[in-house]
Amino acid sequence: MSRITLITGASRGLGRNTALAIARTGGDVVLTFRNNADEAQATVAAIEALGRDAVALQLDTGEVDAFPGFVQRLRAALRTRWQRDDFDHLVNNAGHGDTAPIAETTVAQFDRLVDVHFKGVFFLTQALLPVIRDGGRIVNISTGLTRFAYPGYAAYAAAKAAVETLSLYMAKEFGPRGIAVNTVAPGAIATDFGGGAVRDNAQINAQLAGITALGRVGVTDDIGPMIAALLTDANRWVNAQRIEVSGGQAI
Repeated sequence: MSRITLITGASRGLGRNTALAIARTGGDVVLTFRNNADEAQATVAAIEALGRDAVALQLDTGEVDAFPGFVQRLRAALRTRWQRDDFDHLVNNAGHGDTAPIAETTVAQFDRLVDVHFKGVFFLTQALLPVIRDGGRIVNISTGLTRFAYPGYAAYAAAKAAVETLSLYMAKEFGPRGIAVNTVAPGAIATDFGGGAVRDNAQINAQLAGITALGRVGVTDDIGPMIAALLTDANRWVNAQRIEVSGGQAI
């Protein structure tokens, strides 16, 4: 039976890399995207080129009212593509960057960050509980910014800190079903996240590389394969952990 992982926000960046890494380890993928269907289908095609199955479903993880309809579409896709009524692993990855000093953060910015990065994770996982198989896995994506501070990320990091606490409670409450829950906290990664600042701004890139023990910022290939490995049976006893993958940033 195929191992199926649902990854939110997997049409690009870290989510896409994770999807491809899972495919390379023999897994199939359901990926979600918010706006760009073409990017999502390109990711599906890349997974299929690796010999695995994939399907892309539209979802805005900040819109809680859309979750019941999404679950219905997910169930239909699972039956059609895999002849199954459940899936194995959930990676709560979808997110966005919106930076501002505390003194300048608007209510709209704050609400959107919390809706996507915390409220959405909480209630999407809740909605998916009947569809995740017993003995499955959940990985919630956080950030190194919950351990060290970088100006402008207060609201974002606070929402991610809430997710880290949520992961502990998920691990406790879902344990009777054999579901392991962990948090993966990347450091600075060169993607288009936050407007691509780490990737495209040479000054920011050099500054972050200078405070990282391994002497550079991360790339998606540093993160996706690690998440894929965490979902394998080799790591079946890892549970309720915050795992930072930052190359030793700000140590």
